[in-house]
Amino acid sequence: VIEAAGVDLTVLHTPGHAPGAVCLHDPGLGVLFTGDTLFQGGPGATGRSYSHFPTIITSIRDRLLALPPETRVLTGHGDETTIGAEAPHLEEWIARGH
Repeated sequence: VIEAAGVDLTVLHTPGHAPGAVCLHDPGLGVLFTGDTLFQGGPGATGRSYSHFPTIITSIRDRLLALPPETRVLTGHGDETTIGAEAPHLEEWIARGH
C-alpha cells in the first residue's frame, strides 16, 4: 500500500503489457488506475517482445475483474470506464487475441 495525497493506494501486480506493470486501487474512493493494462474496450497492447497476451488476460481476469463492478477505471490514456462495463467482454478479448 502506498499513501499519496491522503489516500491509500493498493498496488496490484498486473504483468502482461510489461513484466513489472502495476495498477493502483483505492477501495475507499472506488477508483482503479490501470495505466496500460486495461482500457475502455480491452487490454493494453501486447505486441512487443516483453509483453504477453495470455499474461495480461490473467492479470485482468484475476486481479481487476474481481473488484466491485462500480469501480471506476482510470486508464493511462483515453476515456474512463468501470469494471462492470468491461467484465462482460473478457471472452471477446480472448477470442480477438493480440
